[in-house]
Amino acid sequence: MWLFAASAAGWSALLADGDTGWHIRTGQFILDGGGLPERDLFSFSRPGAPWFAWEWLSDVALGWLERQAGLKGVVLAAAAAACASITLVFRHMLWRGANLFVALAAAFLGAGASTIHYLARPHVFSLVLLAASMWLLDRDRQRPSAAVWWLVPLAALWVNVHGGFLALLVCLALVVVGTALEELAGATAGPRSWRRVWRYAGLLGASSLATLLNPYGVRLHAHIAGYLRSEWIREAVDEFQSPRFRSEALTQFEVLLFAGLLVAARLLARRQFTDALLVLAWAHAALVSVRHVPVYVVVATPVWASHASQLWDRWAAGRPARSLARIFRGVASETAGSFRRTSLWIPLALAALALNLWPVRWPRDFPEEKFPVRLIERHGAALRTARVFTSDQWADYLIYRFYPQQKVFLDGRSDFYGPELGKLYLKLSYAQADWEEAVRRFSFTLVLAPRDWPLASLLRRDPAWRLVEEDPRAVLFERAAPPQGNRAPGGH
Repeated sequence: MWLFAASAAGWSALLADGDTGWHIRTGQFILDGGGLPERDLFSFSRPGAPWFAWEWLSDVALGWLERQAGLKGVVLAAAAAACASITLVFRHMLWRGANLFVALAAAFLGAGASTIHYLARPHVFSLVLLAASMWLLDRDRQRPSAAVWWLVPLAALWVNVHGGFLALLVCLALVVVGTALEELAGATAGPRSWRRVWRYAGLLGASSLATLLNPYGVRLHAHIAGYLRSEWIREAVDEFQSPRFRSEALTQFEVLLFAGLLVAARLLARRQFTDALLVLAWAHAALVSVRHVPVYVVVATPVWASHASQLWDRWAAGRPARSLARIFRGVASETAGSFRRTSLWIPLALAALALNLWPVRWPRDFPEEKFPVRLIERHGAALRTARVFTSDQWADYLIYRFYPQQKVFLDGRSDFYGPELGKLYLKLSYAQADWEEAVRRFSFTLVLAPRDWPLASLLRRDPAWRLVEEDPRAVLFERAAPPQGNRAPGGH
């Protein structure tokens, strides 16, 4: 958690994505006795349309935390989950025999690379579950035991927490394929036996069946499959696009990526196909979609760190006794044991933060660097009941501030709105042809636009719209004349 307490952005960085807002309100809707929502709660563009609240258990947790401790509770839980995931990865590396200094360097690089997706959203809980699952699976591959079957009830829990349960199923499938290839290649000691292959195939099958234990059954799987196949989602949503190596976080990922690929080549040469497949598959996934970078860190880092350590130890063993290489090797061996022990300082530090015994500037609202918080506060009475056109991220924040009075045109639930409304949203944002028809169709009365939107520049010159206020980030326009044409259904 020191990563968050000591960073320049602080805890507010966890609230950089507005989706947190509708997750909180969804959870509170459930807590208030509304039941699991099956139809839309938040929009006037698709009122009452079928909706999969497929992260409902995380939503309930976030909603409860916000009620108990405000946004402090939300970010503290997210930070604890992010730190727990990288701690599990670090301990996994040591368990695999990684040199302490290699493991520390890999853990810091992994945490840095993963900051691009460290957000107070349900996926942060997936990282903890995945880190624990990969360690449990790795243990079973070295020494089979009944403990690995805990992955089955874990999958049943996970499917209600976040769609990242698919990462577990993919990893299990890769283990089945890799184990079969190792048997075919004669890479295992003793006569050929398919027992391990059938063991992991059975584990994959049982875990897959366990994921049907969700409120939507197999419909959820069909929905997620369509979501992941959507060409529009891949083109329009930033986190589904390939990484742009222009930030410190992605530079750190680049180091981890090359390290993993180099070790994967060695693994293939040694016919260790399972580890090689895990590294290569998630390296590919991370290069296709930046949201998979933290998954690559969790899955691949313990693999390459342990093999890189073997190479380092072999090299250091041939150096003179008083060389730095031998000294560091000795220090790493002597001190690694203390890092394998669980310390009470971790829960004590968490308790100190929760009880405000450690002075920290907790966020009281979403960060002003990302959201026009003060402008929205000043015009809350008008925004609360208006038909507002705004960015999907700011719409998420409006849901957080004004639900249930506020209904939005489009928020961050890209799987719900689909390509038709998504493309219309982009047309309006860029003031493309026929944008006025969309304004009439949905009877917008306010536009809250980022200052750099083409629509904002156009509305400044449009007599049908009046500039209400602008600040360094946003511009608020009010329709000067009643909109012509029919209102969209479901208005308020």
